[in-house]
Amino acid sequence: MSQLLKLYLFAYNSLQAFGWTISLFRILASFVATDSVNGAYASAGDLICLLQTCAFLEVVHGAIGIVPSGVLFPLMQWGGRTHFLLAIVRQIDEVQEFSAVFIAFFAWSLTEVIRYSHYALNIYGSCPSWLTYLRYTTFIVLYPLGLAPGEMWLMFQALPFIKEKNLYGDFFASLPFSYYNFVTVVLLIYPFLWLKLYGHLFKQRRSKLSKHHEKKKK
Repeated sequence: MSQLLKLYLFAYNSLQAFGWTISLFRILASFVATDSVNGAYASAGDLICLLQTCAFLEVVHGAIGIVPSGVLFPLMQWGGRTHFLLAIVRQIDEVQEFSAVFIAFFAWSLTEVIRYSHYALNIYGSCPSWLTYLRYTTFIVLYPLGLAPGEMWLMFQALPFIKEKNLYGDFFASLPFSYYNFVTVVLLIYPFLWLKLYGHLFKQRRSKLSKHHEKKKK
């Protein structure tokens, strides 16, 4: 990998790590100041929307081969989160103060602070062992936390508002189903798609931590 490409990847991952650190701080500061989980979107929503939109670059990185992640799993994660965030939470004011938003944002932010920090430091081979362990361990709790009581519960709670507002009615007018029907189907298949990603992360964990362990022994 060229030095210019390394510099670009380091800058991208560092900026993402910094952005998610700010979002985590804002979420927790709002919680402490108000003793409520209702302010998560107001405090960090715009920033998280920006960070998540920019994360499409990771799909591009995998597609052109500058990172070994491939396209499928980055696209699955990006697509699921972006739909939840931009198509539902950002468009329905009534759900923005729900506790599920706080849970999802907290799980995402903590996960991404660790993940992007690990990626950035690993580019130059200076990632500490404890951060590598956190990168391939904390997802075991944080991913299900962000998914079930976070994303899925919020989408379920949003269904009445989607139906009442006829959300994206013009776009779906020419289709044999509504956006309400689409989200309902998404909720049904979401766990199966997520389990595929979750299983992939466990495979990564076994591979990365075993390699890391072998390096330490040497």
